Amino acid sequence: MSYDYHEPHSLDDALALLTRFGDDGHLMAGGTATVLLMRQGLLRPAHVVSLRTIDGLSGIARTPQGGLRIGAMATHRAVERSDAARGYSPALVDAFASVATVRIRNQATVGGNLAHADPAQDPPPMLAALNATITVRSPRGERTEAVETLAVDHFTTSLSHDEVITSVLLPPILPGTREVYLKFLPQTADDYATVSVAATLRFADDATVADVRIVLGAVGPTTIRAKRVEDALRGARPTPERIRDAAALVRDEVDPLDDLRGSADYKREMARVWTERALAALTR
Repeated sequence: MSYDYHEPHSLDDALALLTRFGDDGHLMAGGTATVLLMRQGLLRPAHVVSLRTIDGLSGIARTPQGGLRIGAMATHRAVERSDAARGYSPALVDAFASVATVRIRNQATVGGNLAHADPAQDPPPMLAALNATITVRSPRGERTEAVETLAVDHFTTSLSHDEVITSVLLPPILPGTREVYLKFLPQTADDYATVSVAATLRFADDATVADVRIVLGAVGPTTIRAKRVEDALRGARPTPERIRDAAALVRDEVDPLDDLRGSADYKREMARVWTERALAALTR
């Protein structure tokens, strides 16, 4: 495992190195995924460009409008312990606190997690359910993209090789919105989920569902937005029967694989069960 290691002291320097190295360069944030992939022989970069020494990428703060900004180099543990994050959404903190072990959460970063694009990770579904966007820098300038569309396949994102995630921005949560994150773990508490469900729901004045967002993890090549379930609930009164029937629609929206955590059919059924539980928790 031989490679050149670089620690630029500014984001501009990091971008210049990525441009120079092209496909031979690999960006590293916390390193939890990168080091593992290199040890497994799945990643063999000639150059590793670390973001560790770049200032200004790790803050967590509420925005003047009431949203939340998370720097890409903020660790999972920092979000978990952040008063600003908890004041914004306890369910968001729950998602970050669900990741692996404290040791991993102390090292793994928010931006690195999103760029890794593992569909079984905990934060992306909750970030997508909260309609988060990322800010991305490259030598060509800055752009934004929804977290929901960032991952395009297993461990694959829309990012170009010379793009760096610099922050995650979560918009203000409308009054009356409820949020939940649920994770089904049939094995150890630090394992990947068999299925996870992140959801937000807001009632209208007449007790019907004004808006709802449901995002599932670990049941497809990317996080999956359960739009058919949402459509079945939006504008309706969420009775137990309506919730049950709507949750059943998720079976046709997910695309799980057979693995050690269950067969595809089992995961499809667990997606239904845990979607129903998430919606029940939001409508009690």
